[in-house]
Amino acid sequence: MSVGSRVYGLFEGVRIAFDAIRANKVRAALTILGIAVGVFVVTAMSAAVHGINAGVEKSMAAAGPTTFFLTRWPMQLNTCNGSADSCPWRRNRPLTMELAHRIAELPSIRGVTAHVNTSAAIRYADRELPGVQLDAFTPGWIAVNGGDIAPGRDFTATENEAAARVVLVNDKLVERLFAGSDPVGKDVRINGQAFRVVGVFHPIATAFDAGDKGRAIVPFETARRRLNVGVAWMDVTVKPRADVSQATAMDDVVTLLRGMRHLRPGVENDFFMTTQEKVMELYDRIVGVFFLVMLVLSAVGLIVGGVGVVAIMMISVTERTREIGVRKALGATRATILWQFLVEAATLTTIGAVAGLIVGGLLTVAIRKLTPIEAAIPPLAIVAALATSAFTGVLFGLLPAARAARLDPVEALRYE
Repeated sequence: MSVGSRVYGLFEGVRIAFDAIRANKVRAALTILGIAVGVFVVTAMSAAVHGINAGVEKSMAAAGPTTFFLTRWPMQLNTCNGSADSCPWRRNRPLTMELAHRIAELPSIRGVTAHVNTSAAIRYADRELPGVQLDAFTPGWIAVNGGDIAPGRDFTATENEAAARVVLVNDKLVERLFAGSDPVGKDVRINGQAFRVVGVFHPIATAFDAGDKGRAIVPFETARRRLNVGVAWMDVTVKPRADVSQATAMDDVVTLLRGMRHLRPGVENDFFMTTQEKVMELYDRIVGVFFLVMLVLSAVGLIVGGVGVVAIMMISVTERTREIGVRKALGATRATILWQFLVEAATLTTIGAVAGLIVGGLLTVAIRKLTPIEAAIPPLAIVAALATSAFTGVLFGLLPAARAARLDPVEALRYE
């Protein structure tokens, strides 16, 4: 079949596909719906994951590429159920502020930030929110965590040392406690104690903190001394100097901690150090679950659409048997007939893909406007959605197209 014939068959197949849709609206709608659902799932989840990935990258960039984390527990997926056998690291000695101060004194270290978190009840006027996430940091935390503070300011080193009753709140708390008004300078009560709001913190949205929950931040010493927050599970973020490699800084910290804890050679560390690469590996594993769910749901939609393609194309072949006979009698080859019906099937599924992309695009816009996640549809996802839907049409359209191509022209002309 010549190139000209293929091009003509392409446009002819598209035209006939639209005619089939108009003639069989219900069957065509079911086919398009199945494909659209599959494409919509892929598009929406790809957009959300793309936005979350951007947030994670910003968060990591804020901390610096050589920053690493010191914890009492392993930062990885595990099957710990609380028992000593399933999570032996529970017997590890807690990290302490003395350790953090000693690490900060190392020549290879630029800065250290200690952190602990809990939950608390926060009240303003006649409104109270129970179970609000409460994070406590040592000074300098904003340089590691990323984000910004506006309006207001961060707490100072002096306020941390004095265990001052100051607090920062995120946008969700501003919305729920202060009805959107400026909270800076106002007093709230945290677990019954008066605190002055000094700033509004805008975090970088990540997979682990989308910024859609109430969150308050207080100085580390304030949490420990005023709110009696336990620090046995505190974690420490360590930032090496610019001229020091991550490996060198980590070796210095390991040597210091093992010496302070009197760990003999051959004895395993009773603490864990995790690099950003390891954190990203954990993140990728979590995101991988979302992708698996996405693929399963989209596959179901495509299969439903594919079955619809087979049904509607079989009916189309039956209804157009005489037409096929006439075309064959006039010289149309099997390849010509096969090409026409495959184009028609691919057109049906591509229409479904476009519909799914449109709905997915609208949802992406809604996510960007209603959440801190900068959702966006990757161009590759659009190309993949269109290509996959067209391939689905070709794959499921092969059987009816082959049946049409094999029709005997004499028998087809006699068909009533």
